Amino acid sequence: MLVWLTAAVALVAVWAWLRGRRLARKLDALTQSYWELRYDLTRLRSQVARLDPDAAPPPEAPPAPAGQSVSYVSLSSMRTSQTSKTSNKKG
Repeated sequence: MLVWLTAAVALVAVWAWLRGRRLARKLDALTQSYWELRYDLTRLRSQVARLDPDAAPPPEAPPAPAGQSVSYVSLSSMRTSQTSKTSNKKG
């Protein structure tokens, strides 16, 4: 019985090791593709900039308005106001 259990554990360990190697190869291929695409994007951007120097750069997000600020509202005050509203509806 112990021999069969040891064989099963060894089989599962070999399967997990092979699966891990396969996933590592996939991850390596994806990482390499990512960096190749980043390199190509940078190269193509520089080519476009050389061909059309008057083109405007891509628009950036507008800055947040300086006059507005976010204020803190405590949860307990919200609960108190909601409780008073629901008690008024019942009464």
